[in-house]
Amino acid sequence: MKQRTPLGAIFLTVFLDMLGVGIIIPVLPALFMSPETSLLPPDTPHFDRSVLYGYLMAIYPAFQFFGAPILGALSDRYGRKPLLQFSLLGTLLGYLLFGWAILLKNLPLLFFSRALPGFTGGNISIVMSALSDIATPENRPKYFGLIGMAFGLGFILGPAIGGILADSTLLPWFSHATPFWFTAILTLLNILLVQRNFMETLPGSRESKLNLGAGFQNLRKAFESVNLRQIFVVSLLLSLGFSFYTQFYSVFLIQKFGIKEREIGLIFGWIGIWLAFTQGFTTRRLAKVATPLQVLRWSIPFVALTVALTLLPDHLWWMYLINPVMATFQGLTAPNLTTVVSTHAAPEEQGEIMGINQSMVSVGQIIPALAAGYLNTINGSFPILAGSLLLFAGWLVLLRVR
Repeated sequence: MKQRTPLGAIFLTVFLDMLGVGIIIPVLPALFMSPETSLLPPDTPHFDRSVLYGYLMAIYPAFQFFGAPILGALSDRYGRKPLLQFSLLGTLLGYLLFGWAILLKNLPLLFFSRALPGFTGGNISIVMSALSDIATPENRPKYFGLIGMAFGLGFILGPAIGGILADSTLLPWFSHATPFWFTAILTLLNILLVQRNFMETLPGSRESKLNLGAGFQNLRKAFESVNLRQIFVVSLLLSLGFSFYTQFYSVFLIQKFGIKEREIGLIFGWIGIWLAFTQGFTTRRLAKVATPLQVLRWSIPFVALTVALTLLPDHLWWMYLINPVMATFQGLTAPNLTTVVSTHAAPEEQGEIMGINQSMVSVGQIIPALAAGYLNTINGSFPILAGSLLLFAGWLVLLRVR
């Protein structure tokens, strides 16, 4: 391990995974909210479209809530590499089934195709555990910033590719299923690369209990832990707030500006450029002069403020000015928050602690999806506003963290 680092393989795994996630961002809202491309009948009421879209967004993190802690515990027992491969296999099957469901216009299959990779989709938490295995207190912020850059790069290319592949005006054989076939190919490539290049990072193994209620136990542990209680509350509030924004920002753009998949992809790609730059460059520079908590205390309120500012413009070009500011501060927030959580865990607990953190993140994605579906039927701005308020709440709790 001293002669060879798995950091490159980890970076590539995260990049390909987030590229797949980014590709589907412009497609999902159009399947429900755009009447001309929707899977639903043209006369489907707006209320039903919004609520069903919220349910679809919620089902993945809901199943991840149960699956991720189990995969995290198994990775502590059997190693990171085999569990990562298993997780990616579930992701591959999910993308294939989703594309097939679009062609068949089969709504139950569509939901199942999100539930399956949700349950097996603990690959990011496993990768973070692997990163924690090899990180030291000195290089941990730099490592998490580098992985954050992989997230950002995925969001640069992913949404733009997804918007293009779903645009049948460019090529007649392009459809809303095409991005999912392409993503399935990327996931298969990811599996092969993990098999070849990913070096096992777990030096030993430990026995850990496995049960479907581990997610609920993780929530209890999060609030019982003296060292981590407050920071887990911060993690939950930030996940709630940012999920309100990310899950319904595309819907907001469609409803307010009437834009199509390609334009949505370009906006998210622009956000990804700034995320990648911040997490790959700025985060590492700041780590030399400021602690993670110091960075979080001024980055979070700016994320909250800029999320709220996206509600104001009447012209789309303003989004290209506001979003870089939001992405910069979010790019500082995410890796530093992960660093704070990781540094409070013992080396043999990294898998478990990352599983607990993933449970908090999953809950933070389930609730906004369900709530925003209904809030959007009242006013399209309400999900974004709710996200901003929750981000501010997370910042207030963080001010009490030592």
